[in-house]
Amino acid sequence: MTAAGLIFSNIHDECLPELTRLRTMASVPFGGRYRLIDFPLSNMVNSGISKVGIITHYNYQSLLDHIGTGKDWDLARRSGGIKILPPFITAYDAKATNSLYNTRLEALLGVTNFISRCTEDVLVLSDCDTICNIDLSKVLARHEETGADITVVTKRVSGGNYNAERHSVLVLDENDKIIDAAEYSSDIKGAFNVSTNIMVITRRYLITVLNDAAAHGYTSFFRDIIAKNVGKADFRAYRFDGFYSLINNLPGYFETSMKLLDSEVREELFEIAERPVFTKVRNSAPTSYSEGAKVSNSIVADGCVIEGEVENCVVFRGVKVGKGTVVRNSILLQDTYVGENVNLNCVITDKNTVIRDGRNLSGHESMPFYIGKGVMV
Repeated sequence: MTAAGLIFSNIHDECLPELTRLRTMASVPFGGRYRLIDFPLSNMVNSGISKVGIITHYNYQSLLDHIGTGKDWDLARRSGGIKILPPFITAYDAKATNSLYNTRLEALLGVTNFISRCTEDVLVLSDCDTICNIDLSKVLARHEETGADITVVTKRVSGGNYNAERHSVLVLDENDKIIDAAEYSSDIKGAFNVSTNIMVITRRYLITVLNDAAAHGYTSFFRDIIAKNVGKADFRAYRFDGFYSLINNLPGYFETSMKLLDSEVREELFEIAERPVFTKVRNSAPTSYSEGAKVSNSIVADGCVIEGEVENCVVFRGVKVGKGTVVRNSILLQDTYVGENVNLNCVITDKNTVIRDGRNLSGHESMPFYIGKGVMV
């Protein structure tokens, strides 16, 4: 069975407006040297998928800069490879609505031509705000074994200790067949299965449901395709038990980034030999630690200069931390400059931010202090 991939780069941008004002969700920096798209893209490449379409919407210049020809993911190929799929809108629709797609189903309808021209048996769909390292070859094998129309990757969570907002809840039988589906509600108690928005769909079935959706004016993939056809079509679940996180908002981005400081989480995401996470290579000098610098429980990328104290932080490439400065529980994105005698706590700085000498800035885990791209404080 052959497979192609489709990645949604924009559909949840409104959940993280601070970081997606000038970029897509797909190109949001994460983990010191990665972008969010690196995770779904690496999952597909590591599972032998060599044709991947990336559905875009707007603000995708930084995504194009990051992806390039796709050579860092071994996708610079004559046949297959990586395909950037800009939003498609007809001349009639442009005059009538002057808008692009707003939902997952509308995005799929916009790339129907790409789907129709694929010769692969199945398509693997994935969002960019899902952080996990999953062996998709096992999901594909399960899909082929069961002969399902759609196989959804699910995660078992507990409503009491997990933020399940923006998740779809799936009810499964003993054979992992989906027998009911509902949007998450705070009324749901105990443990339940949520959709990770990673799914395998038989291509012919997808074309059929897209034609039906276009004819009936459907807009929601979950309500109009999944929920309405439970019991009619063969929908299955694949239970994933590894590390999984969905970035809902800025506090969620902060929380997920801080989880990387846990060695067990890092092992599950980055230290699986057969499933590495690929990203764009940037040749930088090693990080320089001056005399008197102190770094503890932090991720520090290459090309940095550390002269002060860094504790419980994620520090991206090219960051400068001056003498006498103390940075705790913070995320410093690429080329941030922090002057001398500065105190930072629970701060997120975007790229090329400058924090001048003597500043004291503090947020909280539930509401981190965010400084925009290129801003001087």
